[in-house]
Amino acid sequence: MATRLASIFSPVLNPASAPAQLLHRALPRFHHRRACPSPPRMSSSPAASPAPPATAAAGGDKPAAAPYGSWRSPITADVVSGADKRLGGIALAGDGRLLWIEGRPEEKGRMVIVKEEDKPVDVIPQEFAARTLAQEYGGGAFAVDKSVVVFSNYKDQRLYKQAIGIGSPPVPLTPDYGAPDVSYADGVFDPHFGRYITVVEDRRKSSLNPTTTIAAINLSGDDTLEPKELINGNDFYAFPRIDQNKRRMAWIEWSHPNMPWDKSELWVGYFSERGDLAKRVCVAGGNPLLVESTSEPKWSPKGELFFVTDRGSGFWNIYKWVEQTNEIVPVYALDAEFTRPLWVFGISSYDFLGNSNHVIFSYRQQGRSYLGVVDCDSGSVSMLDIPFSDLSNVVAADDYFYIEGASANIPLSIAKVTLNESKTKVVNFSIVWSSSPDATQYKPFFSTPEFVEFPTSKPGQKAYAYFYPPSNPNFQGLADEKPPLLVKTHGGPTAEARAVLDLSVQYWTSRGWAYVDVNYGGSTGYGREYRERLLEKWGIVDVDDCCSCARFLVESGKVDGQRLCITGRSAGGYTTLASLAFRDTFKAGASLYGIGDLTLLRAETHKFESHYTDNLVGNERAYYERSPINFVNQFTCPVILFQGLEDKVVPPDQARKIYNALKEKGLPVALVEYEGEQHGFRKAENIKFTLEQQMVFFARLVGNFEVSDDITPIKIENFD
Repeated sequence: MATRLASIFSPVLNPASAPAQLLHRALPRFHHRRACPSPPRMSSSPAASPAPPATAAAGGDKPAAAPYGSWRSPITADVVSGADKRLGGIALAGDGRLLWIEGRPEEKGRMVIVKEEDKPVDVIPQEFAARTLAQEYGGGAFAVDKSVVVFSNYKDQRLYKQAIGIGSPPVPLTPDYGAPDVSYADGVFDPHFGRYITVVEDRRKSSLNPTTTIAAINLSGDDTLEPKELINGNDFYAFPRIDQNKRRMAWIEWSHPNMPWDKSELWVGYFSERGDLAKRVCVAGGNPLLVESTSEPKWSPKGELFFVTDRGSGFWNIYKWVEQTNEIVPVYALDAEFTRPLWVFGISSYDFLGNSNHVIFSYRQQGRSYLGVVDCDSGSVSMLDIPFSDLSNVVAADDYFYIEGASANIPLSIAKVTLNESKTKVVNFSIVWSSSPDATQYKPFFSTPEFVEFPTSKPGQKAYAYFYPPSNPNFQGLADEKPPLLVKTHGGPTAEARAVLDLSVQYWTSRGWAYVDVNYGGSTGYGREYRERLLEKWGIVDVDDCCSCARFLVESGKVDGQRLCITGRSAGGYTTLASLAFRDTFKAGASLYGIGDLTLLRAETHKFESHYTDNLVGNERAYYERSPINFVNQFTCPVILFQGLEDKVVPPDQARKIYNALKEKGLPVALVEYEGEQHGFRKAENIKFTLEQQMVFFARLVGNFEVSDDITPIKIENFD
């Protein structure tokens, strides 16, 4: 239940323009009384932002004292929803320039392939979008070879080929099956046979149990031929990667009930003269006595196979296969994570610098990312210093590379980093793309996250979080008051909260809320042992850790213990609902496409996660006892729910059942349903509406303050 990051835009809504389909009508508009003293009001439109927002400090005035939560902020829901573009992958063209996929909120989340030029240019026409639905979460939707790009088109899910920069239309490569029931992902060009190798997910016979294969797609000729299956028989495949020197391919595969981060295998296959796989060798993951999660196979320029695995240490490190002796040797061993869980296709956590034997890599350790280069001939490692503290995908040329990154005051961006001749130091760093190019104008209002280590309910055990204190240069809290706290429970649950600039977080903190993003036991970034704290304990460990973190912040004197709220998306929505059903720590909660019924989830969810919950929950009794829907009588506080009606990961019935049960019980409850939204909201108006309704819901029911924004609240059952 990983959650795709979402952020989008729109003017302040009135009842007539309420987004999508609201289950309940909006109340007549009313204006909140301005609870805080008023510095000059600034425009909050993303388009009207050349001048930075005024601050009291800039004018020599002292911040005005006002109730926490009531502060006026230029970081409005319009700014948040209109600021962020998504990033859907990066690749290098033949001329060394970067291509990337960006999701545009102003185009209803359309994913567009863009090429780096003096002024970035769109590669695909307006009527196309580069997005695959393979395994629901997608990723790996395009690949580039010289001046040709192959991409998966969202509407029909077919593969298309397009020449870059000459104005020719995309040409279909795969058959039209009459419906978008066959998806392609994680493809690569095969130089030996002039074809395209890709993962194929075929849902024509069953949407809940599709077949997954690795197949070859014809690139020559005008006919769209059926894909030629190369590998089949297992439940899942990823990372088909071709050796440029020899006719062979590496790939990853795994089977139920495992997720790829539990146990997976690395294979190498050798092509015959006809392009079939004539021989196969299991390189890693096949030893039943050695549990490991393999990932990211890549062939070096010399034809050596590198990959990532967590064998032995429990940390994902980079290894190399010595084919002659069939040995696996570490390239760089460290108690750190050199990759992340395979929720989406196309992860690229390391790459080779040109034709050298230098590998550029990043890893996660104790809540932040580090960047370095290893010389695989000498074994020497050079750490590199750049402004990003959070790193993800990287693609490299000879003496430069492009890397996705962010920090506490830099939004998700792509930077071009140039190295010196010896590839040991950075000589130039420049940002070529930003998800929120206007975000830095709000820097005076940013809250800087603090890395928090707190005790769990298990004696001697620690867990981690990022705490964001309230921050606004124009306001300060009242002397006798502490701020309300919003606890964020990340999705996954096999995922990680990261300390990066997120305007949806700053939306809360700049209004006087404290905010904490919890990496409960089961989160990634801290090794397998930490990740496996959640095995058969989902709904227990995560809930305990979120409650423990909130109590820790109360006992530390940072927040008001009577105004603790919790929110989460997807699996984080489950942790939110479970915290409200099985604990009494929080006073209100917001669930975004969260899970209420674990048994129903298992029965209705898609193939990729169809056995995921078995590992996380356990037996049938645990399924029942940890499903919040079965214990509605134990809810004691208000809840607001948000749900996409096209969600196939967490079906809409989950939210409706919780809503109806709480309504019947007499608790304040509201439900918002969005037409056209799937698992993770993409449309600007829906992201804006969700953020504003959470804020005003908490303010009305828990906050003891009036928000400064002009928001039309929806009707709350058993309250309005």
